[in-house]
Amino acid sequence: MISVTDAKKLILENCGASIVKSLTLIEANGYILAEPVFALIDTPPFDQSAMDGYAFSYENWDKKNPLLVQGEIQTGYYSNNPVPAQEAVRIFTGAPLPPDTDTVVMQEKIIKAGNTIHILDEQVYQGSHVRLQGSQTKNGEMALGRGQLLTPAGLSFLAGIGIQTVNVFSKPTVSIIVTGKELIIAGNPITKGKIFESNSIGLVSALQQSGLSPVSVEVIDDEEEDINNAITRQLQVDILILTGGVSVGDYDLVPAALEKCGVNKIFHKVKQKPGKPFYFGRCGQTLVFALPGNPAAVMSCYYEYVVLAISHFTHKNYFKRLLLPLADDFYKKPGLTYFLKGKTSEHDVAILNNQESYLLNSFAIADCLLELDEDKTDFKKGELVNICMII
Repeated sequence: MISVTDAKKLILENCGASIVKSLTLIEANGYILAEPVFALIDTPPFDQSAMDGYAFSYENWDKKNPLLVQGEIQTGYYSNNPVPAQEAVRIFTGAPLPPDTDTVVMQEKIIKAGNTIHILDEQVYQGSHVRLQGSQTKNGEMALGRGQLLTPAGLSFLAGIGIQTVNVFSKPTVSIIVTGKELIIAGNPITKGKIFESNSIGLVSALQQSGLSPVSVEVIDDEEEDINNAITRQLQVDILILTGGVSVGDYDLVPAALEKCGVNKIFHKVKQKPGKPFYFGRCGQTLVFALPGNPAAVMSCYYEYVVLAISHFTHKNYFKRLLLPLADDFYKKPGLTYFLKGKTSEHDVAILNNQESYLLNSFAIADCLLELDEDKTDFKKGELVNICMII
């Protein structure tokens, strides 16, 4: 049995190289840039008006006399005609400034008489209400760097500088195999000795939380042939997750089945609660996580270990890790790292009731997992503890 620290280290050491792929901007939302992006043009591509108003030359403006208005420039149009001293042109937001102008006065700050205007704005200065060419980004300048999360605003920014596609770190392909003779799919009649299957729902939803959808989800019986066949079918993905049948009972067939299917065991059993029988292996480039069947153990192992591997592939941190003070004293036995469901407040984190590995009612309202060190036993109110936010 190994420590939690060693288990996480071994998982990272066995993750393969991240795959880079090209996506359109619409497809790339939520991905991480694998390469920097450089601007294709100056943005704005010309000096443009930031307001509806009148463009003129500040230096040539005789403040005592009105300006003669000659024509207008709508957004999307351009005028080559220079604007003489003591003249102005009607201009609209986003329109390019014509030659020999450098300043815009807002339409609300003038008095118009026929085809002349008198400027009332005492705060106007040279360059007022003008967006200078290249003031956001210049042609050839790095717009976003490697490792940047692509958000809706970021994608809009890239579209505005002429980018159509980006190279990003690809998300891993994932399959799920749930084992158990006792499992019944919700909606079917339940008989004595059976329980409703929930692990696939929890795992699929957790993957969706990270922006992934499983390639396949299989719920199978605890039969050696069924397990072997399911594993063989799914060993082409990047990450294979199994639940159930991973301990040392007569019907815990998963470790032997994985070995028979060519999976190299990296470790089996971790000094933790819940999820002590947790198994990790590798077959070629496929990472195999075999989780205990109890629902709370499944979700704890997913958040603590599977997400670690997903993050390696995508270069994205999915859940914040924080230090928060405990709301109350807590005692645990030494020798195991505890993963406990918790609820945060503005000031601290409370350990919820019903922490047993078969109970999900506390997990259903938890917003974090506390990680309590293996060798420590006493945790005092107000003491800082490590937490992983899960929502």
